[in-house]
Amino acid sequence: MATTHLPTMLRDTAVHLVRLLGPKPMAKPTDMAGRRVIVTGASSGSIGYAAALELARWGAEVVVTCRRDPDALQQALRAELGHAGGGVAAQALDLADRDSVSAFAGWYRRRFGALHVLINNAGILHDVLALRRQVERSPDGFEVHWRINYLGTFHLTSLLLPTLIDSAAADGDARVLNVTSHQHMRGRNDRLFAEFGGHNPWDAYGQSKLALIHMTQALHRRHGGTGKFRALSVHPGSVYTNLVAGGLESYRGVRPIQWLLAAPVKAALLSPQQGAQTTLFCATDADVEGGRYYERCAVGRPSTDALDASVAERLWELSEEWLAQP
Repeated sequence: MATTHLPTMLRDTAVHLVRLLGPKPMAKPTDMAGRRVIVTGASSGSIGYAAALELARWGAEVVVTCRRDPDALQQALRAELGHAGGGVAAQALDLADRDSVSAFAGWYRRRFGALHVLINNAGILHDVLALRRQVERSPDGFEVHWRINYLGTFHLTSLLLPTLIDSAAADGDARVLNVTSHQHMRGRNDRLFAEFGGHNPWDAYGQSKLALIHMTQALHRRHGGTGKFRALSVHPGSVYTNLVAGGLESYRGVRPIQWLLAAPVKAALLSPQQGAQTTLFCATDADVEGGRYYERCAVGRPSTDALDASVAERLWELSEEWLAQP
């Protein structure tokens, strides 16, 4: 069991227990009428679903994405909304597929035009117990966490950036929120530029989340000078979502005792609704600071590696080179 991530999961449970028993920060309801928002990775049971539902209740026009069955997702959200709030539309998006990302961005621009908030919430964590020994790769050869959590997000943001910049100029405010994790502290800058050679999915996940913080800061340095455009990193807290539940269920040998593993973890972690609060805060608060890392609805401090601007610039340039490849 020493090779699994169970010790870290137990440690995280202990660290966050005090916060869970104490008062939890909440985003204030905000009038979002006239604001257009994209929330990626908004499947039922996710932080994205909870954030999208609340933003629509506050009047925003929200587009959500998922990999499979967007019609069912759209129906579920609309059923919860009833006739209150703004509109909700759902569309398929696979961040590991260049064509899917391009198709979604083109569809959005044609149908909606303006975009005020892009919430890059979609992400994966495969092999949550770290029991497997083989690096999982995407169809185009990248380590799968890196490909989906970082490269796919960078691609999507790049395609939608002109729309965000135009909306910021026209309406005075546009934002990109990259949902990261305190697990970014497992990441190391020197590993960002080397082939992933380990077998621990939590290390791979941490690398991808570290890269997202670098992306946030580089994006804000490039486009945040007017104060109308902001890019922010968001740590939602340790949350029991469909990502965790589905990860446990993926082990055939674990399924018979899944309830035994899941019950204490679920009891000790935030709900998706609680985990969505910092995302909601950063999407709506007038005074959030671009380029910063937020947790518990306030500015937090990421790892020392995450604060290295030269690494962020190098990573940005390499990511642009990847995008330019056929």
